Amino acid sequence: MTDIATLERDTLAAIAAAADEAAVEELRIAALGKSGSVSALLKTLGAMTPDERKEKGPLINGLRDRVQGAIAARKEALGETALEARLASERLDVSLPVQDGPEARGRIHPISQVIDEITAIFGDMGFAVAEGPDVETDDLNFTRLNFPVGHPAREMHDTFFFAPDSNGERKLLRTHTSPVQVRTMLAEAPPIRVICPGRTYRNDSDQTHTPMFHQVEGLVIDKSANLGHLKWILEEFCKSFFEIDDVKMRFRPSFFPFTEPSMEVDIQCSRKGGEIRFGEGEDWLEILGCGMVHPNVLRNCGLDPDVYQGFAWGMGIDRIAMLKYGMPDLRPFFEADVRWLAHYGFRPLDLPTLTGGLSS
Repeated sequence: MTDIATLERDTLAAIAAAADEAAVEELRIAALGKSGSVSALLKTLGAMTPDERKEKGPLINGLRDRVQGAIAARKEALGETALEARLASERLDVSLPVQDGPEARGRIHPISQVIDEITAIFGDMGFAVAEGPDVETDDLNFTRLNFPVGHPAREMHDTFFFAPDSNGERKLLRTHTSPVQVRTMLAEAPPIRVICPGRTYRNDSDQTHTPMFHQVEGLVIDKSANLGHLKWILEEFCKSFFEIDDVKMRFRPSFFPFTEPSMEVDIQCSRKGGEIRFGEGEDWLEILGCGMVHPNVLRNCGLDPDVYQGFAWGMGIDRIAMLKYGMPDLRPFFEADVRWLAHYGFRPLDLPTLTGGLSS
């Protein structure tokens, strides 16, 4: 019994002091292997008398079980220690922001984002998108829109004209997207519900004007279209675009050659603290012009004004982008500064939707 107790003490102490799993395995073989010390004791049980076996059997079997348990416990402890050391050496600071992948590093320009927002809003109202060329004819840009040759309203547009072609015709860079409305009325039969976003050009440049800018115009032609419909459409657009629950608008008489009556539209706002906030305050800000399509325009586009009537509106995309996203100067929109775009741009996968949010 003394030899068994001594063997157990020495074996368990060696197992507890094993530095790694390889050392534990060597001790297992030395104790429990085919020629191991504990295995040798187990072999002696066959030669013992029944009384000796009854006395020493439990001692030897208990020694085997305790050695096996100590080996398993030591292996588990060494495994946990190795895992902790590996985790410590391979630790990542997950508090740092994850670097964007290549597909997310670019930015959507605010103009493209706002055009998508406008399209989402009017698309939900049943409007289609119509487009046309940037280089237009005098006829489509002015004459069919009730700007006769020599009309003083033409001077307001600061037009870029090209040199006369072989036929003596002078093409121009369109001063508004209204020629797209004319093209639509010439090509399609009513009812018509379209918006016309795109680039426009005028010889003007300062903090809020650039020679090239963007407009979106809308056109509705039907037998019963009226100013009540126009007012509702513009109110719903402003609430959705500026993401406010309520908006107050006022319509002021104005003049445009292509509409009669014509109106300027102001939206209620607050200018406190140098910041413009819509849906509150006692100030007003002009955001667009609109009116009923002039009968002469309908006639020029092959429509009978005694049968059809309609309304149209137009606004600057760059201007409403500045108002919504707090951009103080129009010129950086077109300077291709990646620092400005990184600040004001939008992630490419954050597409504006009415359900998910326009500017999420």
